[in-house]
Amino acid sequence: MIQISAYLTFAGNCREAMSFYRECLGGRLSFRTIGDTTDAEVLPARLRNAVLQATLVSGDLVLTGSDMVGEEGLICGNTVSLLLQCNSETETRDCYRKLAAGGATSFPLRPTVAGGLFGGVTDKYGHHWLLSCDNIYQKIQ
Repeated sequence: MIQISAYLTFAGNCREAMSFYRECLGGRLSFRTIGDTTDAEVLPARLRNAVLQATLVSGDLVLTGSDMVGEEGLICGNTVSLLLQCNSETETRDCYRKLAAGGATSFPLRPTVAGGLFGGVTDKYGHHWLLSCDNIYQKIQ
């Protein structure tokens, strides 16, 4: 089965952001830096600590990130949101509260027609999260 995962790009603060997400969502977090690659010695020393790839795995959640941003720089926009499908209202409220710390709530958690909760936050790194706990995607399958 094809699977889609979120891949976030940062401008030098990937380690900080991904550690924040681990605090919010739990799971195992691993990092691979430029310094870990075989070509590290030919790159400037200032790049060696940059995160080539960070991976957070928590249950079925896989969130990947990197400091490898193109020459155009980091451009935050509103065309992509990360949908976090939680297992309970308690988990939804907890994740919402943690992700909103230092960020902004864009849509307060509210009851849905299906009896769950739905809301949105933009975290302190500028990424937009939608949180839900009504298992709508399981009903579609």
